Amino acid sequence: MRVFDELLLNFLRGHVKGGKLRIVLPSGTTDEVGDQACPLVSVQLADRAALLALLRDPDLAFGELFMDARLKILEGSIYDLLAIAAQSVRNVKPATWIMTLRRLRDAAWRLFPGNPKAKAKANVHHHYDLDFRLYRTFLDQDFQYSCAYFENENQTLDEAQLAKKRHIAAKLLLRSGQHVLDIGCGWGGLALYLARTCGVKVTGVTLSEEQHKVARARVAKEGLSDEVDIRLMDYRDVTGSFDRVVSVGMFEHVGKGDYAPFFDRIRNALPEDGVALLHTIGCGDEPGPTNPWVTKYIFPGGYIPALSDMTPVIEKSDLITTDIETLRLHYAYTLKNWRQRFLAKRDEMAKLYDDRFCRMWEFFLAASEAAFRFDRTLVFQVQMAKHEDTVPITRDYIARREEELRKIEKALPPLAPVEPPG
Repeated sequence: MRVFDELLLNFLRGHVKGGKLRIVLPSGTTDEVGDQACPLVSVQLADRAALLALLRDPDLAFGELFMDARLKILEGSIYDLLAIAAQSVRNVKPATWIMTLRRLRDAAWRLFPGNPKAKAKANVHHHYDLDFRLYRTFLDQDFQYSCAYFENENQTLDEAQLAKKRHIAAKLLLRSGQHVLDIGCGWGGLALYLARTCGVKVTGVTLSEEQHKVARARVAKEGLSDEVDIRLMDYRDVTGSFDRVVSVGMFEHVGKGDYAPFFDRIRNALPEDGVALLHTIGCGDEPGPTNPWVTKYIFPGGYIPALSDMTPVIEKSDLITTDIETLRLHYAYTLKNWRQRFLAKRDEMAKLYDDRFCRMWEFFLAASEAAFRFDRTLVFQVQMAKHEDTVPITRDYIARREEELRKIEKALPPLAPVEPPG
């Protein structure tokens, strides 16, 4: 069985970059590879089956072995290990059997690329209807569960999430009295922000029953029930016309097979002078299926789009892409905050769930942070309209509007704390 030890060690010796790694194999063999000037990350594989699983299907086994405590971190953290992995495997040609597995997964993904309504509901329930206390451990005070907008690296998470809402509001070119459709409204934070700062009405839709309860309670507590309507509804069932459409952190759950109805729904909802803003995780690389560990444990049905996935569908929907902004590293900073906050409350979460769940969640946050820092995963903000002259022809209006919104924010009373669903 030494052949499997050498197979893994030879790969590591030839490819480890961006760190120093010591690995302890089940046979007792220990090796140290990488840049000796870097801090040491030391890991141990607990048993022979773990070694074989990692060699056979690293895309799935890496996370599963950490969850099951069969891949143990002796020095450093799982983030440190994943950061090395993200830097080391890029542009490395995988072994033949790994490529075969990936092709099979790619073929299955192409056969079933969409999320019908029942499947979409089940997918949302899997992730977003977890215990409220989990999200309270790591999110900001407004429960923004999407990429923040860091105007500088020293901003707090709460400041950066507020800046994200302000940045989106500025791009929407809102006027008092307009009606906004918020697709995937989460716990209602953006809807409340737009209603309070811009004087607009907002209809928010979500498939999460827990988010729906919390968001409606927040709206009622703020006395904004006439301005903000939160509905438990699939975006495909929304009818009527809206002056603006916004969607933040939801498009990743649509599924490539349903892009056409998604953008058609946006176009049909907008008047001739309407504006839409889509904020989504994006792939800066060649498009492909989602990592199988993420699909199995975190986001079933999820897919990270490349611009080449989206822009042809937007064109066919007869919308004009009036602006695209790429947010680089902003989500890495966001996820670092989330990971540190989660780990600070890890003991509390272990009592609520168990150690395996906590390792799963830590792996998810750490792997996501490494992807956004090292692996060309980023965030796109895509602004759309029906006509060329709807949006100003230069981008300076965004900064001007943000300054106006800052002044309005300072005059507003603070929002009540987000409470668990009743």
